[in-house]
Amino acid sequence: MATLKEILTRRPVSATIRLTVPAGGARPAPPVGPALGQYRLNLMAFCKDFNARTQKYKPDTPMAVTITAFKDNTFEFTVKSPSVTWYLKKAAGIELGSGRPGHVIATTLSLKHIYEIAKVKQSDPYCQYMSLESICKSIIGTANTMGIKVVKDLEE
Repeated sequence: MATLKEILTRRPVSATIRLTVPAGGARPAPPVGPALGQYRLNLMAFCKDFNARTQKYKPDTPMAVTITAFKDNTFEFTVKSPSVTWYLKKAAGIELGSGRPGHVIATTLSLKHIYEIAKVKQSDPYCQYMSLESICKSIIGTANTMGIKVVKDLEE
C-alpha cells in the first residue's frame, strides 16, 4: 500500500509511449520526433540519454523503449534488450523464419545458442526474477514458432 507522501508526490502521467529505436541511433527525426513532440517532451535530452544508455550494443540493434511522459513535460524511460526473435534470427543467420512453422524447418540452433540468448535476456526488467531454465524454455518455444529446430549439438 502506498503511503500518503508517495501519493502526494506522484506526478500525473500524460502518456506511455512504446517505441523500437536502433541502439545509439535515436535522432529527433521520425519515429522518435513525432512520438515525443506531441507530448512536448525534450527530444534532444531523450536522444542523448538513450544513445548513452545503448552505446554498449552494436549500432542498428533494435531496442524496445517504454517512455512515460508526465504532465509537467518531463519523462522517464526504460530500455529493454532486443527481442528474442531478433536474437534467434542473428544466431541462425537468417532474415525470416519459416513460412510454415512445424512443417518446414528454416534452420537449426544448438542449446548453447539458446543459453547465451537467455543469459542476455535475464538482465531485462521483466525477466530478472525468472530462472534461466524458464527463460530458455520460453526461447525454445519462440524458436519453434519461427520454424527453427533446437538440437542438443549441431552436427556438422
